[in-house]
Amino acid sequence: MRTGYLTILSLLFLLFLGSCHTKQSVDLLIYNATIYTVDSSFSKATAMAIKDGKIIATGDTKDIQQVYVGQQNIDAQGKFIYPGFIDAHAHFLAFGQSLHQIDLKGTTSWESIIKKLKEFKKTRAANDTGWVVGDGWDQNDWANKQFPNKSALDSLFADAPVVLTRIDGHAIIANQKALDLAGIHAGDTIKGGKILVQDSLLTGVLIDNATNLVYREIPHPNTLEATSALMDAQSKCFAAGLTSIQDMGEDARLIPLLDSLNKAGQLKIRLYVLLMDNPSNFDYLVKKGIIHTEWLHVPGFKVFADGALGSRGACLLEPYADDSAHDGFLLNTVNHYDSVARFIYQHHFQMATHAIGDSAVRTMLKIYAKYLKGPNDLRWRIEHAQIVDSSDVHYFNDYQIIPSVQPTHATSDMYWAESRLGPGRIKNAYINKTLLDQNGFIPLGTDFPVEDISPIKTFFSAVFRKDASGNPPAGFQMENALSREQAIKGMTIWAARAAFEEDEKGSLEPGKRADFIVTDKDLMQAEMGDILKTRILMTFVGGEKVYDRSGRPILQ
Repeated sequence: MRTGYLTILSLLFLLFLGSCHTKQSVDLLIYNATIYTVDSSFSKATAMAIKDGKIIATGDTKDIQQVYVGQQNIDAQGKFIYPGFIDAHAHFLAFGQSLHQIDLKGTTSWESIIKKLKEFKKTRAANDTGWVVGDGWDQNDWANKQFPNKSALDSLFADAPVVLTRIDGHAIIANQKALDLAGIHAGDTIKGGKILVQDSLLTGVLIDNATNLVYREIPHPNTLEATSALMDAQSKCFAAGLTSIQDMGEDARLIPLLDSLNKAGQLKIRLYVLLMDNPSNFDYLVKKGIIHTEWLHVPGFKVFADGALGSRGACLLEPYADDSAHDGFLLNTVNHYDSVARFIYQHHFQMATHAIGDSAVRTMLKIYAKYLKGPNDLRWRIEHAQIVDSSDVHYFNDYQIIPSVQPTHATSDMYWAESRLGPGRIKNAYINKTLLDQNGFIPLGTDFPVEDISPIKTFFSAVFRKDASGNPPAGFQMENALSREQAIKGMTIWAARAAFEEDEKGSLEPGKRADFIVTDKDLMQAEMGDILKTRILMTFVGGEKVYDRSGRPILQ
């Protein structure tokens, strides 16, 4: 009897020991990788376990494999893993729409644009009188840097309205048909904008608020068109290694479509959306309250204080160096901005303001200070903060105001920015490191489709202060370069923090969403000349593979 009893106890003990060594099943196990977790220590790991869309553990490959078994396994073969990149300032729908428009980026003259339009016209039906829309021209890239004239557009498209948007989105050129539809005449004026004339005739060029007179005549995209644009934008973002986008300035009418596409499992990119500054959007969010789901976050509003430097709409404290009679303009009254800030503060929403010129930045910083009063965690943002007078920098620290910058703006604008600002004032422009030092963090974005969506180019410009051609050889104002670690944080955890999302994503830590990318090069160690050759091999959102460069089927 006793022998049988002991045998049973031994068997139970062995079963107990076996159960202690039973491995925990997870959905995905990645090993033999170089994982930059971007945690508080910027630590590295070689393996990561994922279950139910979240990270369960990171650590050494041997240790992780002793504890976990994956339903699916990836041997990373030494490749490099980062948190999914977050673009802290972009225009998601506009980017998707631009993929269906005439691409004018990189054109070197007005004549080259007309040539493109002639080729486009050949593809249209003879009786097609619908809108002709193009995007991306920049007169600063031309030998003749003057704004163009619409006469060639009038000859080419007498019966169809044409609107071609400047690369910064703050100026357009329209043909006479479009101007007629908008009811614009020579001599008309508009607050916060300009209608350019030459010899008392319309040139077709409209700046800032004047552009809205034409834009409002363009039919809004229907649901099918908007869905197509959103899905195209998502595909491009995943291929670029972007898993989250902070969409700066949409209409509330888009939110139900985004939500429905999320729920249908079609739109898997994570979107933080700020609504445009208008009464209907205010009413919408007051009624709905802050929206915050796994995929969609709508916490506040985006306001425009001024225009862009390239089109001389940025509001400066002193006149433009290349136009002594002009110092830009605010797009609305100071009272308007004050009332909007008061409304947003009272309703506990987040506020972000486009401010490029030093006068616009100063105006908004002072208004922010009025309501923020002192230390706070409301995370109000200045988008671009492109030119900041040295006497105003302290506001960012004093009131915890977040400067949200786009490093490729500096390396795109550097060829002509000094001609706008002069040799003294240019030192107050694109001061990324100075702004970082105010609060100890800075979110980085691209402003796409104004700039290329590539976060690799963002990283390169932030660290080396050079454009994709490697210019200038010594870097542009290198005193404001960021370190590699700072640049990675700016595109991950700091971007998440700017959106109140740092507890959900932005680093690869247990409990956070499994949004990550796999690259073929180590951004932290690669030679400068190899950085822009970096390829995104795979992109994962919530542990699901949403992009694979190899063309292998995406996991469902």
